[in-house]
Amino acid sequence: MLCPFCSYSDNRVLESRLAEEGESVRRRRECKQCRRRFTTYERIEFVPTVVIKRNGRREAFDRSKVLRGVMIACEKTDVPAELIEQLVDDLQAELQQRSSREVTSAEIGEMVLALLKPLNEVAYVRFASVYRKFKGVADFVSELQTFEANAELDSLKARLERLAAAHDQSAD
Repeated sequence: MLCPFCSYSDNRVLESRLAEEGESVRRRRECKQCRRRFTTYERIEFVPTVVIKRNGRREAFDRSKVLRGVMIACEKTDVPAELIEQLVDDLQAELQQRSSREVTSAEIGEMVLALLKPLNEVAYVRFASVYRKFKGVADFVSELQTFEANAELDSLKARLERLAAAHDQSAD
């Protein structure tokens, strides 16, 4: 670590603390030559995720693009900004956990939809309308019918799971 004042390479660490909710380490250092003090932060450097666009072009994953799209979808809904941030954080964490460093924009879109669906129906349909490039009212109707059918299916699955659990408990 070079001193930012005199560029000398030898310094000593005076103190180390976790910073940014444990996401980084803050170190207070002192240069052994000029004796000036400075602070450094150490973070884990993640290998960037590469997004393969619909046209085949590749670009680095840009969290702000996803955040902007979700914020627009959630505009004038009751979804708080903190929840939107958390949704994008969850998406980014899921991408970092993958073994592959490449992901298609279609996969990201589907992941966002899966995260939005339980959060807010209006935001889900708004995001779907842009992501799936709705051409007219028929596309909205079709998406809403699919949404409702899936909601009914999810409800039925949950009831069956509760019944199975109750049956298992009564069998014991």
